[in-house]
Amino acid sequence: MTKHDPNLDADMLSLLEAQRSHFLTAGTPSLDERIDRINRLIDLIADNQDALADAVSADFGNRSKAETLIADIGGTLTELKHAKSHLAQWMKPTKAKVDFPLNMFGGKARIEYQPLGVIGIVSPWNFPIYLAIGPMGEAFAAGNSVMLKPSEFTPATSALMKQLVEEKFSATEVVVVTGGVETGVNFTKLPFDHMLFTGATSIGKHILHAAADNLVPVTLELGGKSPAIVTDNADMDVATSRITAGKLFNAGQVCLAPDYALVPRAKVGEFVDQVKTKMAKAYPTLQGNPDYTHIVSDRQHDRLKALLQQARDSGAEVIEVNPANESFDGANEKVMPPTILVDPSPELDVMTDEIFGPILPVIPYDTVEQAITFVNARPRPLALYVFSKDVGEQEKVLSNTTSGGACINDTIMHSTQQSLPFGGVGPSGMGAYHGHHGFKLFSHEKAVYKQINLDGPFKPLRAPFGEKFKKAVAPMLKK
Repeated sequence: MTKHDPNLDADMLSLLEAQRSHFLTAGTPSLDERIDRINRLIDLIADNQDALADAVSADFGNRSKAETLIADIGGTLTELKHAKSHLAQWMKPTKAKVDFPLNMFGGKARIEYQPLGVIGIVSPWNFPIYLAIGPMGEAFAAGNSVMLKPSEFTPATSALMKQLVEEKFSATEVVVVTGGVETGVNFTKLPFDHMLFTGATSIGKHILHAAADNLVPVTLELGGKSPAIVTDNADMDVATSRITAGKLFNAGQVCLAPDYALVPRAKVGEFVDQVKTKMAKAYPTLQGNPDYTHIVSDRQHDRLKALLQQARDSGAEVIEVNPANESFDGANEKVMPPTILVDPSPELDVMTDEIFGPILPVIPYDTVEQAITFVNARPRPLALYVFSKDVGEQEKVLSNTTSGGACINDTIMHSTQQSLPFGGVGPSGMGAYHGHHGFKLFSHEKAVYKQINLDGPFKPLRAPFGEKFKKAVAPMLKK
């Protein structure tokens, strides 16, 4: 038995050891067993979608039910059904090429996909169902068991998920661990076979430290300031529509939200006017509007207000989009009006920290090269969005910047494609999942080589080495 940190939570460690023991004694789950687990997850989400949406809304104060249905419910079901429909093909060994001269002697090679064992998932509050159950389904597809630590900032949703999971699954298949910061810290110290963390970059650093003692492989899905570059060749109506939609979905509390927009200096006025108009049309009222999601907590609300106050104090142009002229002084609702900042100083917190709210800084630029330089002077983002009708210009931006993912003439939508890997790069994350990429992430790719029984051809490669050895290796030694 592996020696463990005596400071680890004994109950959580016992749950993990029970899962690992079951995994080792029961053997690799069959295709039918994996499909059964995914089907139970599908039933869990589909049969309880109203209760789950209500729980998420309660945690936020108000979370647009339409946003929950399309992202948390629909997004999760899409991911689960995709894995289910492709799983038989994913599980098949992959043939591999055998190099000369062993290919001449009947050697064969293949890659087999084995479950890793117990997967730890730490999920965030902004999409508390999708970012918990989605990767759980991919871990099941790969044949693993799962321990999930959902966010303490969405307690109603976390409690309901725990209840529903325990009704559908045994503790040897999946365990949901709820609790606060101390519980979360202890969870990340467990000796998982792989851990997936979705959350802030600052917390990701602690996750890596916690995992290091047990050499736990870690996938980090972090954030970063994802830029939207609008060029002179962009369709301004399309650009402003899609940037506005991406910024205000979930009130901007999305790791992939366009964090700021880079706009040609001569078109900043047009861009701002169109964004204001589209924000007002989407949300003609804010307080009491069921379509407009609240900020998740007082702490996050206060943080966003502080960003705006710092911008005002610096002299930046702050444009609050409040079509009904509502007053937010003393309001109990955690409502943050959509806000545009025109040409804020790069030194402001709003330009150095991930915003995670409905605030859109607009940065003027003079040349596309200048916009690219601006992006490259900052940490690599989770996503980059370029708006242009010119193919050469699109490729220029994409080939000269580095980001986890990218969209051309859209925002966020690359993450909805199950055929594409979803992940960051550098400070915005490491590793990627979704679809087949998730199956492989949670699998061990075992290299298997099979040789013929006839031993004669291989004797010259063993001591004592003579002329036949020299002849055999001569082709290998050439340039």
